[in-house]
Amino acid sequence: MTLEAAEPAQKVTVAHGTSAGGHYSTRPFTGEEYIESLRDGREVWFDGERVKDVTTHPAFRTPVRSIARLYDALHDPAGGMVTVPTDTGNGGRTHPFFKVPYTAQDLVDARNASAHWARMTYGWMGRTPDYKAAFTGSLGVNDAYYAPYDANARRWYQESQEKVLYWNHALANPPVDRHLPAEQIRDVYVHVEKETDNGLVSGAKIVATGSAMTHMNFIAHVGAPLSDPQMALVAGIPMDSPGMKLIARQSYAAAAMSTGSAYDYPLSSRFDENDSIMVLDRVLIPWENVFVYGDLEKVNHFGSGSGFGQRLTLQGATRLAVKLDFIAGLMLRSLSITGARQSPGVRARLGEVLSWRDTVWSLSDAMAFNPEPWIGGAVNPNQNASNAYRVIGATAYTRVREIVMQDLGSALIYLPSNARDFDTPELRGYLDTYVRGSGGIGAEERVKTLKMLWDAVGTEFGGRHELYERNYQGNHETIRQVVYQEHERLGTNKALEELVDAAMADYDRSGWLNPDYR
Repeated sequence: MTLEAAEPAQKVTVAHGTSAGGHYSTRPFTGEEYIESLRDGREVWFDGERVKDVTTHPAFRTPVRSIARLYDALHDPAGGMVTVPTDTGNGGRTHPFFKVPYTAQDLVDARNASAHWARMTYGWMGRTPDYKAAFTGSLGVNDAYYAPYDANARRWYQESQEKVLYWNHALANPPVDRHLPAEQIRDVYVHVEKETDNGLVSGAKIVATGSAMTHMNFIAHVGAPLSDPQMALVAGIPMDSPGMKLIARQSYAAAAMSTGSAYDYPLSSRFDENDSIMVLDRVLIPWENVFVYGDLEKVNHFGSGSGFGQRLTLQGATRLAVKLDFIAGLMLRSLSITGARQSPGVRARLGEVLSWRDTVWSLSDAMAFNPEPWIGGAVNPNQNASNAYRVIGATAYTRVREIVMQDLGSALIYLPSNARDFDTPELRGYLDTYVRGSGGIGAEERVKTLKMLWDAVGTEFGGRHELYERNYQGNHETIRQVVYQEHERLGTNKALEELVDAAMADYDRSGWLNPDYR
């Protein structure tokens, strides 16, 4: 794609006191208001055609309503959702993760609220509104980091918190010529074409997960360090900005409903966070939406300097823990239905699945209950637990999926093609006899259970989720290097070697040097 310099044109902004797609007061959206806020003329492309309305299109309709349920939960005190007073002076309430935490209890409240939302999608939607609150929820105390754009940080902290705005992010560069420095691929990678009085004009990013259903895009950089200041950009972009184009991948939701039903694809039909290629074709970014520009040091170390990285892992680990809860429960049920749950070997592997589940929950606990002091009296999730989750999360998920495939085997595909088969008189008797479950479980319940498990691990939706969990926290080598480098910085590696030195100082070739052993 070739970008041309844009002339100063229409100023695309989100005024304080309005939402990014609607005009509601300073309080969280209801589900209905959230749906309405997406009807803003955004440019989304699917199957060669521009989507007129993402809220009614088969590729997005049901996932949009899954998100709407989360917003409704914020207005239902009886439902058990934790909300807290805002700190902006508007007298409202908000999701705790959208606020700066100052105590361990603040982090625990935020974690529990994220867990509540995750349970409403059974852990299958990772980029829910609290995901990007890992960034926006830090702006209220770390605003000085964004100078000279610190006023922007404070404004977006307030607005995001009061309305629980739904941000997506696009951080990775397209997989084109990755052996070359980013500066040599300016025709593909996002960069500033021209500065204007009204803002900045910028190229393409991947993977904008769930972006078609959000209010704002957050653009930043991950990867090899940049050396061109015109590529050093961290900013927010409203999803209806002229020139922003989303080219969606295949929709698992649309495919599920066109080839089957909710009974056949109960997860992919409603929890598909469609990933998109995000193209910025001469998009004007107002200066009031800029967080960092031209500062290579800040952009290249944004994850650690902003505090975003540690907060992100708390939301991610909690969501994965809920997802493993769901898979473990579904596996237990499925193995009972197939009659394999009593096998000692199967029980051993179930114990491993439950241990992976316990490990991820323990890391979520450690992040929240053992926070680290940050700036301005705020706290951040525990760094060591955060880094451990980044490595262990992908390993846990892929191993659990492997065990499911191994111990359920052919049961995952010994299933009729469609729910309609049960309504076919010529087939019903055969299904009731040959597809029934163990212990008196009828065929319909067996098929319903196993189809859900197959949707979780075997369909294209299930395969995408393994890819997602493998790469969710970044390149598999990089995240391990981060752990090593952090322990180098903290002096942990030196302390570990000193422990070995102490043990070796007790003896030499002649025998014990420590008199306690003589």
